[in-house]
Amino acid sequence: MKIATWNVNGIRAREAQFCEWVARDRPDVVCLQELKAQPEQIPDSCKHADYHVYWHGMRAYSGVSLHVDKTLRAEPPPFAHPAFDMETRIVTAELGDLVVASVYVPNGGKDYPAKLAFLTALADWAAQLHAEGRQAVVCGDLNVAHADIDVHPRERKAGVIGQRVEERELFDRLLGAHFVDVGRAMNPDDDTMFSWWPPWRNMRQRNIGWRIDYILASKAIADRVESCEVLADIGTSDHAPVMMTLR
Repeated sequence: MKIATWNVNGIRAREAQFCEWVARDRPDVVCLQELKAQPEQIPDSCKHADYHVYWHGMRAYSGVSLHVDKTLRAEPPPFAHPAFDMETRIVTAELGDLVVASVYVPNGGKDYPAKLAFLTALADWAAQLHAEGRQAVVCGDLNVAHADIDVHPRERKAGVIGQRVEERELFDRLLGAHFVDVGRAMNPDDDTMFSWWPPWRNMRQRNIGWRIDYILASKAIADRVESCEVLADIGTSDHAPVMMTLR
């Protein structure tokens, strides 16, 4: 089973690349962020008939989606939005006892308190899921580099948004005792594993970036992981997809 996430930075700009990637890797679950489109603006080619899809977007800003292969479930799964959803930033799907979430955390540049509030609510929601005995996979652009290893040395800057102490503490709170940061667990010492690159000076080609796109999984799910990779060869977004493969 494959679960993948990608901040496409505009689904209409990445239409062909999205289709090519899905055809190549055939993830069973796909989470997208930063659609920058209302549902009626989504290109028809992105509405794959083999998937149950929920588009949750607004014009020219934010937006997330969830795609579930119909071989996993014949009928559309229940899609929902936790009460703390803002600016079309989270959609969830229930697959039996498993809850999958596609999440786009605010970057905090315009409203830093709103970012902290969203991260706090996300952590509380995840803790409640686990208290109810549910398994969960949270995918998306969390806009926090969890540790210094997740930032290229040239990009490490004390006090910059995305690397602040309080953001990293909220990330720790989100992980809690239940979640595993799958990418880091599978690659504990890789200091070149980045998923976002500043869009200037060939930063992507030089791999001078940040790791801010994650797949977080309940421990029982993380125990089944075979791989979790950044697919840096995919697309022209400033983010690369991340894909987890389970036994």
